[in-house]
Amino acid sequence: MAFAASLADLQAEASCPICLDYLRDPVTIHCGHNFCLSCIHQCWEELQDIFPCPICLHHCPDRSFKKNPQLGHLTDIVKQLPTTSSKRKGQEEKPLCEKHNQVLALFCEEDLELLCPQCRVSSDHRDHPLTPTEQAAASHRRKLRSYIKPLKKQVEDAEKKLEIQISKSFELQGKVKIQRGELDSDFKQFKSFLRKENNLIIFKLQIAENAVQEKLNENKVKFSEHVSTLKKLLFETAEMCEQSDLDILTGIESIYNKCENLNTPAFFSYEFKEKCFSPYEQYFSCSYN
Repeated sequence: MAFAASLADLQAEASCPICLDYLRDPVTIHCGHNFCLSCIHQCWEELQDIFPCPICLHHCPDRSFKKNPQLGHLTDIVKQLPTTSSKRKGQEEKPLCEKHNQVLALFCEEDLELLCPQCRVSSDHRDHPLTPTEQAAASHRRKLRSYIKPLKKQVEDAEKKLEIQISKSFELQGKVKIQRGELDSDFKQFKSFLRKENNLIIFKLQIAENAVQEKLNENKVKFSEHVSTLKKLLFETAEMCEQSDLDILTGIESIYNKCENLNTPAFFSYEFKEKCFSPYEQYFSCSYN
């Protein structure tokens, strides 16, 4: 295991951090990092005053490349060694820039975007703060970890509030169910009350009707008898007028007494009050004239 790790480190040192392949014509820049001559030349091709290292962003004073033949010989030796799986895996995991086909070794802190060294010189990111990917990842990892505790607290609070909302929902359903039951019971009682009231009012109306009807019947009999009396008196009076002088004078006192002492029955009247829900006395307003 130790040998494999050492071999992987050796292969990494013999590789260009830009193209991830073994170094070709290796050169060393001012900060000490090594690159393929063609890779660093392409990376700095459009720059004029500032020449940042693609790895540490150190500003090199000029385009001076120091050839490193010793590293080149070492690379040739490393090429003869078997390639470790860790090197292959490392090469596969490092993404390349789609535009420049270089390793995305930088991170733009303003746009939160991965960049390759060639992207660094573009007008879109020229004045933006850039950080090597490993340093940027470590920094943002720390920042993300700082979010974990508050987020856990927010999750706990949200879950508690959710439980309360669910509980309130069930509580509301229960209260509504009870209220509906009470309303149904009240409605049934009210219907029963109205039914009883209706029957009572009908009963009282019937009593009032019977009482008034009885008075009307009594008066009907009295007026019938009075009409008969008047007709009889009318007949006697008319017949008396046809008799002789002696007979008229003989019976005139009796006729006078009957005509002058007639007793006319009192006239019974009533007024029916519709849609009245009061006691039966108020259904009819009765009077005698």
